[in-house]
Amino acid sequence: MTQIVSVDIGGTHARFSIATRGGDGTITLDDPITIHTEDHASFQTAWEDYAAQKGGDLPPRVAMAIAGPVKDEVIRFTNNPWIIRPALIPEKLGCDDFVLVNDFEAVAHAVAMAPNKQFLHLAGPDEPLAPTGRLSVLGPGTGLGVAHLYREDNGSYRVSATEGGHIDFAPLDSVEDAILARLRKRHTRVSVERVVSGPAIVDIHATLAALEGRAIAEQDDIAVWTAAMEGSDSLAAAAMDRFCLSLGSVAGDIALAQGGFGGVVVAGGLGYRLREHLPQSGFAERFRAKGRFEGLMAKIPVKLITHPQPGLFGAAAAYFQTHGDA
Repeated sequence: MTQIVSVDIGGTHARFSIATRGGDGTITLDDPITIHTEDHASFQTAWEDYAAQKGGDLPPRVAMAIAGPVKDEVIRFTNNPWIIRPALIPEKLGCDDFVLVNDFEAVAHAVAMAPNKQFLHLAGPDEPLAPTGRLSVLGPGTGLGVAHLYREDNGSYRVSATEGGHIDFAPLDSVEDAILARLRKRHTRVSVERVVSGPAIVDIHATLAALEGRAIAEQDDIAVWTAAMEGSDSLAAAAMDRFCLSLGSVAGDIALAQGGFGGVVVAGGLGYRLREHLPQSGFAERFRAKGRFEGLMAKIPVKLITHPQPGLFGAAAAYFQTHGDA
């Protein structure tokens, strides 16, 4: 049995957990502790806070999922003042080994290691993800994370983070033409994450209002999503439906581009909140609607990962893939 500290760092929160790998390779997490990044001047002081809450002693092995690039000599965050210098991690944290992964790369590791019971069926054949071959992973959040996972015949796997969220948005009907026209007024090039991400619901909502000649009050994305999910605003609900259509189209495009014919997995908090709506929306139809390849797309199982902490779980999986139980 081997224990490590797993950390998932975003702009607003840093989550910490002790991850344990048993003799059968199963990874478990203890109850995560969430620390607000604004409450600490640096990651090191947040680490010390967590250590104090755990009684002072932590395993000398660390896995970190970070919302941003992890290959630089200095890691900076968009929404918090922390700076992490990977070369100094052993000295600053007192650890022997560590692994750094991009946050969505960690999600792909979680997909690789999560049991079948932690996947909810969305579209395609209701069967498990393929045990070998390539799978595509995407998740709408502040942006659109995309990764791919390749499972080998011997049970091992490889994960690659990508920038698939920045491919061009391709409208499929007149409503999406109008969404694109609205976005092009602000962006010379419109990527898919301008349409398939949490903040994008504002532009979708505003476009639908303009098409109907409605005047609407300015709202942020949280307000629109809340109204849509509560069913208190029919226009917001229509915007959510349109979002699900576009998500289906993009998920299908990603699968075609990556060769993710072994399965596609939707991840992230927003995907989870849409878990009851996606199967009833036009998501599945749009996922399949790829012209001559519609038959191929219909054979791909599409799932939603329901693990409560995929970032922490995936970071731990990445560590054990790199270091084993050493």
